[in-house]
Amino acid sequence: MSDTAFDEKGTSGMAGFAAVRARMRLDAGEAAIASRVVYVGTAVYAAVFTFATVVHYVVFQTPRDDLGNMVQTVWNTAHGRFFMESGLAGGEGSRLGAHVDLFLALLTPFYWVWSSPLLLLVVQSIAVASGALPVFWLARKHLSSPRAGAFFAFAYLLYPATQFNAFTPGAGFHSVSLAVPLILYAVWFLDEDRLLAFSLVALLACTTKEEIPLAVGCLGIWYAVRTGRRLFGLSVFAIGLALTLFNFLWVVPHFSSSGVNPFAGRYHAVGGGTPGGMAHKLVTDPAAFLHTVATGHKAVYLVLLLVPFLGLWLLEPLLLLGAVPDLAINLLSNNPNQTTLTFQYTAGILPFLVAGSIYGAARLTRRAPELPLWVLAATAAVAIYSPIYFAVHDARALGSEVVAAKQQASSLIPANAQVTASNQIGAHLSERRYIRTFPYVGDSRWIVVDVNDATYTNPRRYRRSFRKYENGKAWKIVYSSHGITVLHKR
Repeated sequence: MSDTAFDEKGTSGMAGFAAVRARMRLDAGEAAIASRVVYVGTAVYAAVFTFATVVHYVVFQTPRDDLGNMVQTVWNTAHGRFFMESGLAGGEGSRLGAHVDLFLALLTPFYWVWSSPLLLLVVQSIAVASGALPVFWLARKHLSSPRAGAFFAFAYLLYPATQFNAFTPGAGFHSVSLAVPLILYAVWFLDEDRLLAFSLVALLACTTKEEIPLAVGCLGIWYAVRTGRRLFGLSVFAIGLALTLFNFLWVVPHFSSSGVNPFAGRYHAVGGGTPGGMAHKLVTDPAAFLHTVATGHKAVYLVLLLVPFLGLWLLEPLLLLGAVPDLAINLLSNNPNQTTLTFQYTAGILPFLVAGSIYGAARLTRRAPELPLWVLAATAAVAIYSPIYFAVHDARALGSEVVAAKQQASSLIPANAQVTASNQIGAHLSERRYIRTFPYVGDSRWIVVDVNDATYTNPRRYRRSFRKYENGKAWKIVYSSHGITVLHKR
């Protein structure tokens, strides 16, 4: 070989090496930029939704049900009465008679430091926003592209179901919303074969609501088939199934004042909400299930829930198994709130849809590398269905005379007094042992009512009930301004 040929070959090799190094630097730069964009975007999202949910509470728009119920549960637990709460009529009982959401007990130490309902709202917004991180990591890994990972992370954040779990105007707070990020972290840890970390996160997720253990257990089936580690995977499923059955068949009926699940009435059309009744109904009248599910309202719900991720989750059906429990619970219910995105009822569904879509996209990106961008565009198109609009209205109410009147009225109630309050004011008075929601009065010594509380479905009856107390001789008007009235028993 001539010296010239050798020089040419060496020069060509060095040029190729330099090109590889340049490409590596370019990829590293792109990865760093994508990571920074996702982390900053997640932080901004958390800040925006924290602000929105805090302002919603400050201007007295958050209802006692669910926020006030959970605040009272945490407050009672912090004061030695484990998981006790008052019903609407004021009867004291265990929250376990309604929901097995022991995650609330884990918030007790934080409540000793910051005793405020805002603690729950802030934790919820930040936690749900943090779910974008495992989404980013999963998509970056399986799509071999930091940019694709960023697209999926922002698709998760823009997804209406995510937004309404970060800020739920109609309920305020629900611990099951924290299952969203916890399940996503659980999928990530399983994907990385970090089984101890998975077990810890999965256990936390199981404490957020009674059916979530089964949803988490379905991850075990997916993991067993995907990796061949059948013993671990099937053990996860068996434990999840056992916990859910224990919650539904023993815990809730045992602690319920009536001895049955208080939500069973929502399923009267399909067998009354009991496994035996539903099995009997399925055999004797299967059309009842079809009639319950096949409604226009529920069709719109499914479109808004399933379409934004372009059906990619169908390509990872075993992972989608985790969404089945909550899908069935929602679709078979006659409560329309369970089939709207504006409440927390999607929490056990959306993490499986998002994670499943990432794995589904990984099967197709060779043919359609722009697929993650399409997913982002699809979710952005429906992102206008958002709770952020409430924040605009709420911000205008800051400092208003009506809000000032509600603050003044709330401040007049002694800390340990039994009180009856209208729904939205009640969320601010729930840090006490006994509280009732008007028109339930019972042994209350104080009544605080906003006659314009829009959460009451029959405002005429609501106002008529209040006038009986306002005009009665047994009660004295202590404060009245802008439709806000405080009564004290003579």
